[in-house]
Amino acid sequence: MHGTEAPSPWVQRWSHLIPAGSEVLDVACGAGRHMRWLGSLGYRVTGIDRSAEALAACEGLGTLVCADIENGPWPLPRRTFGGVVVTNYLWRPLMPVLLDSLAPAGVLIYETFAHGNESVGRPSRPDFLLRPGELLQVCSGLRIVAYEDGYLENPARFVQRITAVRETPQGPAPARHSLCPASS
Repeated sequence: MHGTEAPSPWVQRWSHLIPAGSEVLDVACGAGRHMRWLGSLGYRVTGIDRSAEALAACEGLGTLVCADIENGPWPLPRRTFGGVVVTNYLWRPLMPVLLDSLAPAGVLIYETFAHGNESVGRPSRPDFLLRPGELLQVCSGLRIVAYEDGYLENPARFVQRITAVRETPQGPAPARHSLCPASS
């Protein structure tokens, strides 16, 4: 079942940027691999998925929302989160909603399949593959902390991933975003 594998190294690498004590939204959470990870770091987590079976595996991890976010209304209107995590999922019409779900100082951690993946496996339809630089364009109003677009092995796949922060409106000084966790 999707979501039973280890947490994404990208999510693990950048989770420390999410403001302490905040709530994190895991979009298309599957069986909760990132909910477990984020919960272990002390975050309150909300997972959303259309599969009731997948959400059953997340019982006790946080708030669970069963909703078809591609064909129905957004089930969390006007809610904001200190972090929004999305992996292996792309529904372009949802992008503005996800950005609007970021609280000030909130962190978007996004990783999914990219153009080129059709040469190594699935997904292979353009609807499910990010175009070159697409996440940079989508996040142009946020402060980009990290971005990658390329090929990964084991399993073979092309990915695009970004970590971006909604800056707070306070003061002209640039925000400081540590490129490694405090314990490193």
